[in-house]
Amino acid sequence: MLQEAVFRTLDLPVTDRFEAWSELMSRTHAPMRLTRIPPTDGHPHRIDRIDRIDHANRDNRDNRIERGDHTKRTDPANPRPLHPVGDYFAHQRLILLGDIAVWPATFDPIVFRRTPKLIRRSDPETYHLSLLLRGEGAASWGTQQVVYGIQDFHVSCSSFPFEVRTGTEPVTTVGVEIPRSLVALPARKADRVIGSRLSGREGIGTLLAQFLTQLAADTGPYQPSDAPRLGTVVADLVTALFAHTVETDPRLPPEAHSRTLTLSVKAFIRRHLGDPDLTPGTIAAAHHISRSYLHRLFQDEGLTVAAYVRDQRLRNAHRDLTDPDPVLRATPIHAIAARWGFPRAAEFSRAFRTAYGVSPSELRRREEESRMWGGPVAADCGPVAK
Repeated sequence: MLQEAVFRTLDLPVTDRFEAWSELMSRTHAPMRLTRIPPTDGHPHRIDRIDRIDHANRDNRDNRIERGDHTKRTDPANPRPLHPVGDYFAHQRLILLGDIAVWPATFDPIVFRRTPKLIRRSDPETYHLSLLLRGEGAASWGTQQVVYGIQDFHVSCSSFPFEVRTGTEPVTTVGVEIPRSLVALPARKADRVIGSRLSGREGIGTLLAQFLTQLAADTGPYQPSDAPRLGTVVADLVTALFAHTVETDPRLPPEAHSRTLTLSVKAFIRRHLGDPDLTPGTIAAAHHISRSYLHRLFQDEGLTVAAYVRDQRLRNAHRDLTDPDPVLRATPIHAIAARWGFPRAAEFSRAFRTAYGVSPSELRRREEESRMWGGPVAADCGPVAK
């Protein structure tokens, strides 16, 4: 199971709930000013149940984010509390995938504001994507405003001012915080996506939406050592979605479109490495292109499709073999090989020795000795794709 932290306002005194969540959002995302939206019917909004997406992993109930100091603060120009005293509901999980954070959440109506002053105070230089699963909202950047609904992504950036306002009903969303440096596009291109409404119902948006909702619904099948690999998948899908959005302009050259398709193909391959039937034919069919065109996409990068698949499989197997996780250390080598698409142990051993100059069993033995004597663990420099 992936490691995650859980925050629930229901665990706190009523008068502390909103401020505690406000502080959490600024601490785990970027400094923001949060304002509650009062109910239109004169009665506070209550949520009698939390969607299944927020019920997943009940075993993590006690793994809570510390709420820190929740002493009421006041504005020097106004002695009243910054937030009115009253009840507020928020339930948020924080799932760390390496440098990427995924946070499923359900919360009462709210306005998020990130101002130039807050940006000058602190800028983590991240892109934020929210996939809306329930409710509605609108985001504004200066004079530009975009309304978004269920299965839409909204994109913002910690380096630019914004205001995001939900509707008057509770909202359920899956958010992603990804460093700008992990989006493999020039910043001037990636930044063009800021303020866009991206669909999670078609194309690459569907791939990202399905991945996030499945991850949020159940992290049980994954091990902590899977987190960096899952983060890589998220980064690839976000990059592909951004690239598709900015490069579908017909005025752009054909090579821009081919780069977007290549990103999508690579993300598909990484998600299906465990399938021994992953072949150029199945990859091409999944993307509605010919095998010859698929090979040309990879030739432009000096690779072959088969070599890229083999490279990724071997990298993941190497990582599992050198991972200190007790579960992985006890997993038989043939099971690790099968997990990454090598059903025949002898074939895996030959490919591994060719790539790394050592057999899988010898690598594992060296790792055990290294840990026993406190020495350095062998780095994964990766095989050479040919």
